[in-house]
Amino acid sequence: MPNWCIALNSSSLHGVSNYTFPSHETALLLYLTLWIAVLASSRDIADIVVGDICLVKYGDQVPADGIIIQSNDLKIDESSLTGESDHVKKGIIDDPMLLSGTNVMEGSGRILVTAVGVNSQSGIILTLLGGTEEPKEEPKEKRNLNRKIRRNVVGKRKRRKNRDHLFSSEAEKLIVKVLKFQGLPLESRSAEQQGDEGESSDDSRQRSKEKSVLQTKLNKLAIYIGYFGLTAAILIICILVIRFSIQTFGIDKKKWNNIFLQDYVNHFIIGVTVLVVAVPEGLPLAVTISLAYSVKKMMKDNNLVRHLHACETMGNATSICSDKTGTLTTNRMTVVQANICQKHYRKLPIYEDLPGHVARLIVHGISINTAYTSKVIPALIASDLPKQVGNKTECALIGFVMQMGKDYEEIRSHMPESSFFKVFTFNSVFTFNSVRKSMSTMVPLPEGGYRVYTKGASEIIVQKCSYVFNNAGHIVPFTDAMKSKVIEEVIESMASDGLRTITIAYKDFIPGTPNINQVKLERNINWDDEDYVVSNLTSICIVGIEDPVRPEVPEAIKLCQSAGISVRMVTGDNINTARSIAVKCGILKPGDDYLILEGRQFNTLIRDSKGNVKQVMFDKIWPRLRVLARSSPTDKYVLVKGIIASKALTQKQVVAVTGDGTNDGPALKVADVGFAMGIAGTDVAKEACDIILLDDNFNSIVKAVMWGRNVYDSIAKFIQFQLTVNVVAITVAFVGSCITQVSPLKAVQMLWMNLIMDTLASLV
Repeated sequence: MPNWCIALNSSSLHGVSNYTFPSHETALLLYLTLWIAVLASSRDIADIVVGDICLVKYGDQVPADGIIIQSNDLKIDESSLTGESDHVKKGIIDDPMLLSGTNVMEGSGRILVTAVGVNSQSGIILTLLGGTEEPKEEPKEKRNLNRKIRRNVVGKRKRRKNRDHLFSSEAEKLIVKVLKFQGLPLESRSAEQQGDEGESSDDSRQRSKEKSVLQTKLNKLAIYIGYFGLTAAILIICILVIRFSIQTFGIDKKKWNNIFLQDYVNHFIIGVTVLVVAVPEGLPLAVTISLAYSVKKMMKDNNLVRHLHACETMGNATSICSDKTGTLTTNRMTVVQANICQKHYRKLPIYEDLPGHVARLIVHGISINTAYTSKVIPALIASDLPKQVGNKTECALIGFVMQMGKDYEEIRSHMPESSFFKVFTFNSVFTFNSVRKSMSTMVPLPEGGYRVYTKGASEIIVQKCSYVFNNAGHIVPFTDAMKSKVIEEVIESMASDGLRTITIAYKDFIPGTPNINQVKLERNINWDDEDYVVSNLTSICIVGIEDPVRPEVPEAIKLCQSAGISVRMVTGDNINTARSIAVKCGILKPGDDYLILEGRQFNTLIRDSKGNVKQVMFDKIWPRLRVLARSSPTDKYVLVKGIIASKALTQKQVVAVTGDGTNDGPALKVADVGFAMGIAGTDVAKEACDIILLDDNFNSIVKAVMWGRNVYDSIAKFIQFQLTVNVVAITVAFVGSCITQVSPLKAVQMLWMNLIMDTLASLV
């Protein structure tokens, strides 16, 4: 009966633990699927049909095969299909085909869906792998049309390259994940494909195979305990057998009888039981239950765990590299200062306070040169704040327009997106990214010609401006001396107040005689040449945008620092803005001997004359580095990789990093724990991360550290209890056997101890 109870109890607990993680993984996949669907279109991806028009933008995964009908500097990562890492520029005329499963790395656009499900590129791959039914044969007319499109537009060479690289490692990884999730067979993969998969160098796959620090330590401990138990079991068997043999056959002079065989078997059973008691078979169960408990608690604290090793790894974190916007700050931005017509406004002006033509340029430059998905919805209750939808920086600019007393929606209605982007050579957008740090939109003028509206980082846009409005609202040349004065007295002054500065500018191309700040419209202008189109601009205004620090962040950072975790801020903002926010957050304190660097300075200090990163040079910088401003995703990747590889400190560094953009993927993968933003994060960032922050809040990272350390504490308590009972039980059995010739603890008694020590103790 006791044995049945032990077996039933142990198997039940293992069954529950095995059920917990598949259900969590299923919930995770469902969450990611629904989230991608929301980002990709206004409906679930499964409901997309041929003929739908889908909007795709930076960071999205293409939901279906389609033809581009509008492209704004659209660049696609097709490495999951072709194996080529170079981003492919897409347009209506040149290469208009988008394939499902590829990722949008730059720009935005609209596609007309031509294939979904098993007829899409991903579906065809699934079919070839035997994961679904064969696609139905297309009508002859449709086949001829598709063949003609591919021959005339894509080209035979590109089709052949796509077929050759059809089964890349990334594509197969995605397919295998889908097949496993749907319970479909995997046996139909060929040996060659399986070999390719085994040789894949994908970082996340390698990392999942690697054992964590905790697992390595526990494995060593389990081996040592096993050796100890095996040694004790052998000694007890030997002692019991020798003592029994001497007493029975030597002292008592008894002759051999088959009944003595039972005594030898009992001695052997006691030895085996000691070994069973010593071996910590409850340790994996304790780890599993601790992880399961922490995962559920982390979910309540807005941490969606994608890789279980991240739970325990966060308990060892020594460094956190965090973004600023949305993580340390509220990401609710508001324009609080402005510099217009060389006059500084700490109280924002209304439309009538400014020269009419300048005010009109501001209102149109903001309303048109922002994503039409960015909106500010008035609050239903007067005490509530308006709801910001879309890019928060653009929402702040739209709020500025509303404060001026103008309706941005009315302006957009006169310039709808459908006509705005109809012909690429007439209307185009150079979308914002981390390299150019600006966004430009070209629109047709009513009297003929075109106007380019530009907005972006102030120190970058100001350098591209050749003209500016003076106090009277007249256009005058923007000299180098004037630029230096604006940078020092306006931009740096705003940045010192913790404000993000944005400059708005414009440029006109007209068919007639141009004015001082206009360019004559020529037929041979290359509209794709951004350096030419976005140059010699006229500066309209500079605005300062406030993004308040989250109230709970300073205390959270203080907790991290008291726990021995260094917090570093990596941001694309101006160095003065970054310094101000770092001081407010508590990352920097008066009197601290820490470094604040810009991305350019950082690269100069850590790279040799050939541009290669040198670890020796890097190790001289990173221990004191606390703020990295004006940085790119590449700088973040170099920083994280360098800290992990560093041996400058005696303690091995365990680095956690946050990211929200597509280009943050490498940094998220190389980090020990990667956090992607659940609200502002792109699909690619979420795929590369270990944990998704559902509320984009730094305080949630602190909670992750807490629950990670909870895993260690729980396992430490279990091991402490296990070792105590182990030592006592084995010592009693060993000493008792030596003295009394019989073990004081019988086999059944030790099995009951094992039930309490291993199975039930793992629940504590």
